[in-house]
Amino acid sequence: MTAMTQDEIITNTKTVIQGLEALKNENHTILAGLMASLDVVRETSKGDANTKLMEDKAGIIQKSIESIELGLGEAQVMTALAGHLQTIEAEKQKLRAQVRRLCQENAWLRDELANTQQKLQASEQMVAQLEEEKKHLEFMNSLKKYDGQDSTVSEESFSEKSKSETEPPLDLGFPDDDDDVVHPEGIPTPPGQMAAAANAGYEIPARLRTLHNLVIQYASQGRYEVAVPLCKQALEDLEKTSGHDHPDVATMLNILALVYRDQYKYREAANLLNDALTIREKTLGENHPAVAATLNNLAVLYGKRGRYKEAEPLCKRALEIRERVLGKSHPDVAKQLNNLALLCQNQGKYDEVEKYYLRALEIYEKVLGADDPNVAKTKNNLASAYLKQGKYKEAELLYKQVLTRAHEREFGSIDAQNKPIWQLAEEREEIKSKNGVPNNAEYGGWHKAVDKCPTVATTLKNLGALYRRQGKNDAAEVLEETALRARKEAFDAAVRQGKSPHYLTTDFIAAQQPRDKRRSFSKDSSRRGSRESLESMGDSIALNDDTLRH
Repeated sequence: MTAMTQDEIITNTKTVIQGLEALKNENHTILAGLMASLDVVRETSKGDANTKLMEDKAGIIQKSIESIELGLGEAQVMTALAGHLQTIEAEKQKLRAQVRRLCQENAWLRDELANTQQKLQASEQMVAQLEEEKKHLEFMNSLKKYDGQDSTVSEESFSEKSKSETEPPLDLGFPDDDDDVVHPEGIPTPPGQMAAAANAGYEIPARLRTLHNLVIQYASQGRYEVAVPLCKQALEDLEKTSGHDHPDVATMLNILALVYRDQYKYREAANLLNDALTIREKTLGENHPAVAATLNNLAVLYGKRGRYKEAEPLCKRALEIRERVLGKSHPDVAKQLNNLALLCQNQGKYDEVEKYYLRALEIYEKVLGADDPNVAKTKNNLASAYLKQGKYKEAELLYKQVLTRAHEREFGSIDAQNKPIWQLAEEREEIKSKNGVPNNAEYGGWHKAVDKCPTVATTLKNLGALYRRQGKNDAAEVLEETALRARKEAFDAAVRQGKSPHYLTTDFIAAQQPRDKRRSFSKDSSRRGSRESLESMGDSIALNDDTLRH
């Protein structure tokens, strides 16, 4: 016999119940009729056989009715039991669904717990890392202005003055004390010397300022594996919240481009800067200062790759925008003139080079004053241009002007008893040429002037290299030792303050060598190294990125 399903059993049971109900009703009808007949028979005839037979039939029908009622009761019990079983099965399925959901929630909570633990661990590592970096940050900043390689034009020095002395400042790009250096011979800047890009004309969110400062810190330490993901994540978040065509996205693209440029990934950096330029032109207008800043940064990048012809029109367009928006006598215009002069110098356009540098010098002297560091730096750059043309006398005159001005700021007016360092150096050369013994103590305190204007150290080196080319080795040694002593003083001051240096530059290491050894080495290399020294002076010209005004 084929096994029946639960639904079939219930259906058949209900059919049986209906049949039994009908049979019960029929038997009740028969019984009622039989009992009525029996009552009539009893009244007419007593003890008759018919009466006995009818009584037996009535008993049989009564028993059938009882059996039918018993079957109906059992069928109803089966129906109720089937309903109960269905209810239990439904509850069972419901509980199973709840168990599956709880298992899924438990697995999700486990994943969330694991992710939270990983984030907590990463946060703890970041906190420890930031605490360690905080210990060294002051030392790094204190040594930055004494770095012998720092021959660039710092925006911070004149941007603060321009705030109070000229028109209200614009909201430009990213804050940084270093400007990138592009060497005339196409030699790239060492890693970590990352400059800031401009972003003007709208309010820079505080989170981007903080992020840029953090990226600058990582990049200055060469930790690009941290700086790059940080920039990419911030860029992705900005694009999700603000869309791609937003000035904040352009700001982030500039930051990431400069990190890539420090890694010598020039192609990636150029793509990002071009994208940022498109966004700024679209959202801020083609003649906005932020557009000029991006044009300038793109020109700097092309300059680093030696693509001077492509960089020059970008730089000129940035200059035109800044002249139109800021006025022709604004320090940012002078900075742009410096950049344009360098690009022209690398193409041999020396007439234009001199014109641009002289105009930049005029702006700095007029707006910021003759004692502003940018005046000395621009003179140093112009002198480097003269060196490229073989105009050694003009270059020497500019170097001496820088040193004379630094001397007057530190020691007062020049007279017979108060001479600038270059004059003392030349006197030492003259005395030594006559087999005399010069007095080393008479220029021993001049290194203090370097602290007031770090560019003076570069000028000392450059003029010293020029002296060596002229065969004035003793005069050159005076200037070089003064620059090295200034470096050593800064180092010793940091050590006295209990700060641990991260590195020693080759200049400082050279300063620790015995005097005779340094002297012998400099003499032996004076002839073969004179040309390289002059080229390194030319390398001190800076292409400047733009810095953010706070």
